[in-house]
Amino acid sequence: MEILALILFISIFILILYGYPVAFTLGGLSLLYAFCFLPAESLNLLPLRIYGIMSKEELMAVPLFIFMGIMLEKSGLAERLLETMALLFGRIPGGLAYAVIIVGALLAASTGIVGATVITMGLISLPTMLRRGYKTELATGVIASSGTLGQIIPPSIVLILLGSVLNVSVGKLFAAALLPGLLLVIGYALYVFIYARLHPEHAPAMPEEEVRAFWESNYWSRLFKAFFLPLLLIVAVLGSILGGIASPTEAAAVGAVGAMILTAIEKRLKLQVLESVMRDTTHLTSMVFLILLGATTFSLVFRELGGDRYLVSLIEQANLSTYAFLALVMLLIFVAGFFIDFIEIIFIIVPVVAPLFQQMGVDLVWLGILIALNLQTSFLTPPFGFSLFYLKGVAPPEVRSSHLYRGIVPFIVIQVLMLIVVILFPEILEWVSFAG
Repeated sequence: MEILALILFISIFILILYGYPVAFTLGGLSLLYAFCFLPAESLNLLPLRIYGIMSKEELMAVPLFIFMGIMLEKSGLAERLLETMALLFGRIPGGLAYAVIIVGALLAASTGIVGATVITMGLISLPTMLRRGYKTELATGVIASSGTLGQIIPPSIVLILLGSVLNVSVGKLFAAALLPGLLLVIGYALYVFIYARLHPEHAPAMPEEEVRAFWESNYWSRLFKAFFLPLLLIVAVLGSILGGIASPTEAAAVGAVGAMILTAIEKRLKLQVLESVMRDTTHLTSMVFLILLGATTFSLVFRELGGDRYLVSLIEQANLSTYAFLALVMLLIFVAGFFIDFIEIIFIIVPVVAPLFQQMGVDLVWLGILIALNLQTSFLTPPFGFSLFYLKGVAPPEVRSSHLYRGIVPFIVIQVLMLIVVILFPEILEWVSFAG
């Protein structure tokens, strides 16, 4: 029976790689194994499990944050932010790259949707950076890495789903993820600073006349609309969560309404835009929750087949320490991130290993941050990194895959260093509670 549980796990992985729909593969194959190899009464628990999962209040934050992100994308916020930030840093070598990193962080804190951020910044900033004389590798590396900050900087959809699967507070995950996210932003900026000092011809400042024209125009109005209004929305959403004023779900509702207000200020809140945002939100939310239902079915059948007990016995027989098992799981998640999306990894792999870590006494909030950082790194790693695919899809024809692969290497090194820091110094995740 235990071997059947592992065969089920591997079978699901293979079918997903072949392109079968994740939700139906997870649920359908699990039910097929249950009907063939389990007593009928074992499935009596399934309706209760599904009801318990779907009644979790924090999951309501998922459609609200998705709505918020798509609405901000439709508002033209990213375009205005990039233009304004580029002019703010215009006199500094590498100024455009700094602008992309800061806008990537702000969009991550506003939307939490990686694909939309990478594509938006690729369309807007990559042609500009190449036209200004930036080296192709630097431009693509900065855009791809900054676009994936939405994986770790709250309000991240990854962290919300991890909170649900690990059964830990989403608010605690958000608080714990803040410092690693900020350190990644600083790490990216530091690399650009060093690169621009060593190779100023590959990261030039903007032309003096354009910068002067910006400062001589009504720049306060542009700054207010492009920077301060989105910043107010971010403070309202994250500040209410971290300050204990609102739950993540309530803060997500504030964010959704705030995104509509910002779109209205930009005079883009029209019926067609609202219909498009609602349609995209419904599509993405339905996909997430269908996968969640399938994953709940898989988790129940896997445990009823004795898969969790078998894994525990394997670990005990192998005499693996906690850190050795952690390294094994991190490697599995990293490799899986090349081939399947983060939602599938969270709902397939994490429910299997989380109880084992709990038995070892591992802090699940710390584990959740490590998984989120790991998924972010796998999103960037050649040859299958999803962010690289997104960027290549919107890049000009002269940008080759080899440019993307070479350009992303320094940022992967920064990611790995951040992962090592969090493993070695887990206390840095508690800085928000200490500051409070």
